[in-house]
Amino acid sequence: MSTSFKNHLLQKTNASACEELEVIQSLWSGYGKISRYQLKDSSIKTVVVKFINLNQTGDHPRGWNTSNSHNRKVKSYQIETHWYEQWSKLCSDDCRVPKFIGSFSDGKDQWIIMEDLSENFPLRKYELQMDEVKGCLKWLAHFHATFLGKRPEGLWEVGTYWHLATRPDELEEMHHSELKLKAHAIDALLNNSKYQTIVHGDAKLANFCFSTDGKNIAAVDFQYVGGGCGMKDVAYFLGSCLTSDECVQYEDELLTFYFAQLESAFNEFMYDFNFIVLEAEWRKMYPIACTDFTRFLLGWMPTHQKVNEYHLKMMDKVLIGL
Repeated sequence: MSTSFKNHLLQKTNASACEELEVIQSLWSGYGKISRYQLKDSSIKTVVVKFINLNQTGDHPRGWNTSNSHNRKVKSYQIETHWYEQWSKLCSDDCRVPKFIGSFSDGKDQWIIMEDLSENFPLRKYELQMDEVKGCLKWLAHFHATFLGKRPEGLWEVGTYWHLATRPDELEEMHHSELKLKAHAIDALLNNSKYQTIVHGDAKLANFCFSTDGKNIAAVDFQYVGGGCGMKDVAYFLGSCLTSDECVQYEDELLTFYFAQLESAFNEFMYDFNFIVLEAEWRKMYPIACTDFTRFLLGWMPTHQKVNEYHLKMMDKVLIGL
């Protein structure tokens, strides 16, 4: 451990000593790791530290070792640090995120010190019951309501890790000629929707943490947080935890649930515009958002399991309408 970072960690937590208990996970493409640290003589027992090394690794698991890929990741970690420093405090218990404790940089090394969620949110899940799917949608609804109309200052101007402008390599590789031709039109529909919020940008199942009873939920990993239509998160999340058949079966029920939660949170903030108009626009954006993510997959990894019948049929309908 860097001596200068260790001193910073001890100062921020009023601890006399610290010890790395475990590596929770390595970062994508070898850019660092997330670890749990135990603290001595501090009111905080443990913290989670995200260590990032911004040197280009050449270790992408899918082989996308390009300057575009590296530059996107460097920016994503800078944005995530800014998110925790300036934005995370706005999140309520209904869209719980780790509390920010501190950040530190030394050359190309960066650290983010966060609350350890494991005490109250110890579970990660690989598949969900329907009430747990709805719990995550409730989190997203409250998150989106919290940031409706806010400019994403210091964040991605357009959030999500598959945003078209940051994925020219994948677009070039895509073989679906009509989708490639209309990709910019799809992107423009999402970017120009009237009602914008801040999206998580990587709202997959793996980034949600659950309480023991599954009723309380928190989210992590804010590298691609930024501006956008809330349907981007919803479309991506549902695709991450439901099969093609489940998407067909539960789409109406789950979207209706999400919008009911969004309306409830919307009313708490007392926004001065009509929720009915927002819902109408975002419902139209849902298939657009699904198609936008399918565009990314067809360039990045066309054999991915998320390229399924549900999303391909939806894509075909969207393309006919453009």
